[in-house]
Amino acid sequence: MNCATTVLELRAMYRHHLKRAKRHYFSPRKLRLRIAFWGGALMIGVTAAAFAMLSSFSDKHFYQLYTNQPWIAYALPPFGLALIAWLTRNFFNGSEGSGIPQAIAALEMRQQSLVDKVLSLKVAGGKIVLTSLGLLCGASIGREGPTVHIATSIMYSLRHVALFRGRDMTRSLILAGGAAGIAAAFNTPLAGIMFAIEEMGRTFDKRTSGTLVVSVVLAGLVALVILGDYTYFGKSSATLPLSSAWLAVLICGVGGGLLGGLFSTSLVQGMRLLTPLATRHPVSLAFVCGLLIALFGFSSDGQTFGTGYEAARQLIDGGQPSLAFPFLKMLATTASYLSGIPGGIFAPSLSVGAGLGANLALLMPDSPAPALIILGMVGYFSGVVQTPITAFIIVMEMNADPSMLFPLMTTALIAKGASHLVCPVPIYEALAQAYLAKTRA
Repeated sequence: MNCATTVLELRAMYRHHLKRAKRHYFSPRKLRLRIAFWGGALMIGVTAAAFAMLSSFSDKHFYQLYTNQPWIAYALPPFGLALIAWLTRNFFNGSEGSGIPQAIAALEMRQQSLVDKVLSLKVAGGKIVLTSLGLLCGASIGREGPTVHIATSIMYSLRHVALFRGRDMTRSLILAGGAAGIAAAFNTPLAGIMFAIEEMGRTFDKRTSGTLVVSVVLAGLVALVILGDYTYFGKSSATLPLSSAWLAVLICGVGGGLLGGLFSTSLVQGMRLLTPLATRHPVSLAFVCGLLIALFGFSSDGQTFGTGYEAARQLIDGGQPSLAFPFLKMLATTASYLSGIPGGIFAPSLSVGAGLGANLALLMPDSPAPALIILGMVGYFSGVVQTPITAFIIVMEMNADPSMLFPLMTTALIAKGASHLVCPVPIYEALAQAYLAKTRA
């Protein structure tokens, strides 16, 4: 009798848990949630791939123009940036800059109307067109940050289709979009997840975390299928001997972190100082910044124009470094960002780091230059964005030797600590707070 009762109880418990599982996994709300997230991820992957191809087309065509008609190329930055600033201000207000600060700011906004304005499909479309136009004019910008803004706008727009409500759901959509954007931009789903945790939010909503992770992977896979196995900065299998690894890690960590922190501080303080001028005379400001970009391009024989992909790839492949390149590229990126046009700092920062690593290789001729260049990239990039795990994962994809994992991670962590000394508030957080203050004014 007791045995029969136990069997009946076990059957009842099994049926109860089965019903709960069906309600959890197959309820209309859960299905709608998954379809929205995964459908959004597919859209993000396709859009990110198309944006990557358009950006690459613009970047390459500017360099072709520079090769064939250099004086026309020198004239493009001031006049082109002035036009882009005018279009941004009059038709795509909110698309300026990287876009990551806008996405972070949207997480903190209480008014739905403000979020709708920041993460609109119109702004996303403007971001694609104007960032590509900026590259066509030689601006030292990247597409990775804008891809995050575009991706969050796409994912957030799904709330109108799937009728999602509530601040937690809005936050989940924004986080998923940002993470999927990084995954699609760099072909690294893990970097996308870590970026969302490190930069855009400390934790995911546990009710949607599984769906969110699948969305990130989907976005990265779709971009991979369309673009292939791409690594814009090339691949390297170089490694460092233990005798020189510690010194290189220390120099790249401290030096890259301090320089990256100074760069971030210059952008944050520059934005604060120039905000009144940018409000009254945005076109004139962009024109002057364009003149500076042309000057830096002339001084570097054209190396500071565009994303910096090609310059970094040549250094990794054994090209001759220029001592002035990383510093001129840093200045060109500063001028490009302060101009107020849409464009990110990810790719230019990695390019600057490659230049710093190449300069270090001149001082350490017994160490493999590609290994030092990769350490320079992760050190400076971590110093700029202060997200060491994301930086480590992105740069790790370039190196095939597992013995470089520990030097890369150590460099990233040291760089973050060094950067914090000169830039206490991470750049995207500081810019997001400035953006929030501007919307409240």
